[in-house]
Amino acid sequence: MNKSELVKVMAEEHNLSKDEAVMLVNVFFDSIREALVEEGRVEIRGFGSFKVKEYKGYKGRNPKTGESVKVSPKRLPVFRAGKELKELVNK
Repeated sequence: MNKSELVKVMAEEHNLSKDEAVMLVNVFFDSIREALVEEGRVEIRGFGSFKVKEYKGYKGRNPKTGESVKVSPKRLPVFRAGKELKELVNK
């Protein structure tokens, strides 16, 4: 399922216009993004949690040329499925 399919399902199941469903989906995802940037963690009980993981910089290698390359430190969002979601998927 992609974002446009999610919008379509929301609109159909809740008798919303497509514009209203788009707005709700955007608010939901924007809220998750903002919380990750500000707080570094979002937990949705029964679904899972998102958190920001920090990676240190390291010295890598360009596989094409063999040249050493400095890889900068970075922060990446990661998702961990909750117990209920894991059980549902594994039925």
